[in-house]
Amino acid sequence: MSTARGRFIAFEGGEGAGKSTQAKLLAEALRALGFSVVMTREPGGTPGAEAIRNLLLNPPGGEWTAEAEALLFAAARADHVAQLIRPALARGDWVICDRFVDSSRAYQGGAGGLGDDAILSLHAFGSDGMRPDRVILIEGDEASLAQRLATRGAISDAIEGRPASYHRAVADAFGNIAQADPSGFVPIDGIGAPEDVHRRIMTAIADLTAGEAA
Repeated sequence: MSTARGRFIAFEGGEGAGKSTQAKLLAEALRALGFSVVMTREPGGTPGAEAIRNLLLNPPGGEWTAEAEALLFAAARADHVAQLIRPALARGDWVICDRFVDSSRAYQGGAGGLGDDAILSLHAFGSDGMRPDRVILIEGDEASLAQRLATRGAISDAIEGRPASYHRAVADAFGNIAQADPSGFVPIDGIGAPEDVHRRIMTAIADLTAGEAA
């Protein structure tokens, strides 16, 4: 089915929060309701953005500076928004994205020390300040998330492998961003069975799906 304009849902949270799992469960649930759904991720989602993703997560010759990292994320996002997200929404599709600009605000702006204004300025220039209709912020206590990462096994990329103090700063930044925008964010307890977390998310977006399902 199609609506005049689709909806844009972004999943945010730290490493091990379960964003990818919950994004997939939400996409399946929305399709079962009759919605056309596009699943995507950041950085990535388009050929150009996926190429930048590889540079970001596997930096050649050592880590990027926070400034270079922020610029690369913004470039990937600009292509993603122009080539995938806006066209999908214009078709009436729902877009479910694993991370969006608030990850840059938390990681590079907060933990990386660049500040929120710098990240938002890049986003205003590169992606015209685009915002999701709803941001699902999946949260969990540090010990539980660390256990999930340990169960997952080897560190998968350069950003995940940063020290605990960095990821603690990311979590704090996410909390501050969400607190400042209560109408745009829904914090969700991500600890527990995936099906239980999914039910919390469906409740959190019920107002967006009401009256639109086939």
